[in-house]
Amino acid sequence: MSKVFLDTNILVYSIDQSDSVKKEKCRELIRGLIAENNAVISTQVMQEFYVAATSKLGADPLLIKDILRSLERIETIVVTPALIKEAIDCSIIHRLSFWDALIVACADSAQCAVLLTEDLNDGQIIRSVRIENPFKR
Repeated sequence: MSKVFLDTNILVYSIDQSDSVKKEKCRELIRGLIAENNAVISTQVMQEFYVAATSKLGADPLLIKDILRSLERIETIVVTPALIKEAIDCSIIHRLSFWDALIVACADSAQCAVLLTEDLNDGQIIRSVRIENPFKR
């Protein structure tokens, strides 16, 4: 199986107590991808997850730090100045927000075939990455 990039919302839903269906779906996806060694995230995703989990969900910061520690076994793309410039180009060409374009640029740099997110158009291909909304399938 090809590598799959996990957007921040997938991680957030995996701990969100308010939607048990999305929570279980995301946990199942994450477990399966980790078991197959196909999951990819970025330092941006890690940062956004911490902020969203603690500020929006009210999760304990130390619990989220522990979750982030457990995610260290996942391939992690470090956001570099070169990726930032690629994201700027991607945001202009594809008319995306800079932050979404940075996610796409990271997924592309990791040679991921799929980006799991609900923030972009399901089925769209940006660069060589296919966008999949796991809640539409």
